[in-house]
Amino acid sequence: MSIALNLPVNGVSFGQVSLGLLREFYKRETPIKLQPLKSQFDLSTEDLTPEFEEWLANATRDFELTHSRKNNIFKLWHLAEGISALSEKQILYSFYELDTPTQTEVNIVRNNHKVLFSSSQAVESFRRLGCENVHHVPLAFDDHNFKKLDKKYFTDDRIVFSVVGKFEQRKNHGEILKAWASKFGNDRKYALHGAVWNPFFSADQNNGILSNLFEGKKYWNINFSPFMEKNSQYNEFLNSSNIVLAMSGGEGWGLPEFHSVGVGKHAVVLNCSGYKDWANEKNSVLIQPNGKRPAFDGAFFKEGEPYNQGSVYTFDVDEFISGCEEAIKRVEQNRINEEGLKLQEEFPYSRTVDSVLAHME
Repeated sequence: MSIALNLPVNGVSFGQVSLGLLREFYKRETPIKLQPLKSQFDLSTEDLTPEFEEWLANATRDFELTHSRKNNIFKLWHLAEGISALSEKQILYSFYELDTPTQTEVNIVRNNHKVLFSSSQAVESFRRLGCENVHHVPLAFDDHNFKKLDKKYFTDDRIVFSVVGKFEQRKNHGEILKAWASKFGNDRKYALHGAVWNPFFSADQNNGILSNLFEGKKYWNINFSPFMEKNSQYNEFLNSSNIVLAMSGGEGWGLPEFHSVGVGKHAVVLNCSGYKDWANEKNSVLIQPNGKRPAFDGAFFKEGEPYNQGSVYTFDVDEFISGCEEAIKRVEQNRINEEGLKLQEEFPYSRTVDSVLAHME
């Protein structure tokens, strides 16, 4: 019997996870029926074999002809749109980043057969409000697109920091970049590379954010990359740094930071939310939060809405800088984060698919 799937297949993080799951089903020769979410079927970011592409195309051909609402379905999507279902028993896989589920979000969870979250903190938040049908299913390392590259990117011994993830207030990008610049800006021993282009903003908005960030001050050792169309380009970016700054105040997992550590980069990590499910004292320099602030940013988190209400974690700048200095020492001892490489074996897609199948039974 085929497994019914309702997934977004696109070039952003949701689509990347969908393709990771689909590749694992393909490896197992598991029969599936796929209904692409919102008719999204974009494979442009991936380097795929013709055989896999044909398998995907075949899986989408007769979903509406053969699917029954009596069959369980696995859906990966935003919690805010999780109440719509193609089955009487929908298993929803979603990502929650804050700390205070709303009544609407709780109702959506209760109206699904099961809801799987990548963050154990998200599971705890909903269970505190009486949702017993929530479960923790960790995300996985995408070894199809991301791997350690044994390349030397610079002729000198500079230590390169990276900041990743689409630019958002929730992710503390402004605080991270300003603090780093105040300590390491224009120091030839260090550099900072950012991949923070937000595809939900216009080019003018993205350029405006970055140009105004440092209030007119110039730092020749801070550079930002444009949006990268291919995962192979992004893999090169992750491999070109030594230390990733994972200081977001709220994450469902933190895929770019996770993959950076997984290819052997050192990390400074705010010990909160989804980061806590994969970052530890061995593979990262952990910074403890010093409090919380409202998540509202007027763009993705709006006060008074039925979704995305709550707080994100904050950090002390001096502790962050101390964490950067500790990470520098780790790089000087060994440029490869050996403990970070273990994430590839600890979080394979086979484990995630095993969990999904167990919850679909």
